[in-house]
Amino acid sequence: MANKPFRVVYEDNHLIIVNKEPGILVQGDATGDKCLLDMVKDYIKETYNKPGAVFLGTVHRLDRPVSGLVVFARTSKALERMNEIFRKRDVQKTYWAVVRNKPAEKKGKLVHWLSKDENRNITTAYDYEKPGTHRAELSYRVLGTLNSYHLLEVNPITGRPHQIRVQLASMNCPIRGDVKYGYPKGNSDGSINLHARRLFFDHPVKKEPMLCRAGVPNDAFWEEFLTLDQEEIKPEHLDFLYE
Repeated sequence: MANKPFRVVYEDNHLIIVNKEPGILVQGDATGDKCLLDMVKDYIKETYNKPGAVFLGTVHRLDRPVSGLVVFARTSKALERMNEIFRKRDVQKTYWAVVRNKPAEKKGKLVHWLSKDENRNITTAYDYEKPGTHRAELSYRVLGTLNSYHLLEVNPITGRPHQIRVQLASMNCPIRGDVKYGYPKGNSDGSINLHARRLFFDHPVKKEPMLCRAGVPNDAFWEEFLTLDQEEIKPEHLDFLYE
């Protein structure tokens, strides 16, 4: 597939993990636009000359304007086990978010109760529990500041729709480009500066620890923030790591 809007980060007989560009749907919706799931199926079919239909299960999703890591399962057994890993929260998810307003604290934890309006595709955060809301929790820390923007590392504990976007906006730190949640101006390509940077979990079949990291989008604005990356990943913690 020429010029595909994703890059394969890892693949074996059980999983395929890709780094998607912003603007791509993970699964199809009413727009009818071709989605990442179908693109990855095409990649598998072409790469391995697979006859007939290709099985591929979606383990989790990213919002359309968000970039970064997406995990797919290549067998029903792997899908079932990965779903259980995510359900039990036996996965560490790390995102990068760029904001204009600096958080009051260098690091902290946010807890809200979220309600999603499906018709408007927007989530509302409350400071207290209300009927129909779901608890959402994340931790964050400020990695650094560059040209009046601040790079945050965010670790969601729960996995609610639009969670990071609405929770950061709730502390007056909307993500750059995210006009839906209060940023004053959209990015020219329709993206927002939220990137699924890293995943850590045990392989569902091999039972080996896996740490995967996604390079930032091929964009000069994003690439500047790589100078602020201070994360230390020890080799003994890795099963694989591709940039």
